Amino acid sequence: MDRQLQSNKIQDLTILGLLTALVAVSTMMIKIPVIATEGYIHLGDSMIFLAAIMFGKKKGAIAGGLGSAMADLLLGYTHWILPTLIIKGLMGCGIGAISDQENDNIINFRNSGALVFGASWMVFGYFIAGGIMKGSFIVSATSIPANLVQGFVGALLFIPIGIALKKTKYFKQYVLK
Repeated sequence: MDRQLQSNKIQDLTILGLLTALVAVSTMMIKIPVIATEGYIHLGDSMIFLAAIMFGKKKGAIAGGLGSAMADLLLGYTHWILPTLIIKGLMGCGIGAISDQENDNIINFRNSGALVFGASWMVFGYFIAGGIMKGSFIVSATSIPANLVQGFVGALLFIPIGIALKKTKYFKQYVLK
């Protein structure tokens, strides 16, 4: 295998591992339990937005799904691992597919749409999963306000982080390769 190709694969794998860990740690760092849904509000969605918008749908899906599921496992929310893996994986994939990675300006039409999609999908996904798990969509509906806060606060937190990261020399080098 060509050394440059091998180096790029190692770099991609390293970045994917770091993004996955970033999602997991930011999910675990500050958590506000939501008793009614046996879930919690966290900051991990901001890092899913970062992974997907800055690095694309594949890395967004893997980092979002695995990082969030890992956080559920480590925090003892084991009943949410599979729904989280699916919901957050599809969230990262969808955000990455909608977003505009080529644009230097983080705040643009496609990225705004990706942020709205990501937060909305997460709310919908957990509403459906909660309804199935609890056997009641009425009970599951109690998660909607907390999930809306989590999703849209995550989107707002991503914006200054994404703007700062886009300006770094490393990010520009990585994207140009």
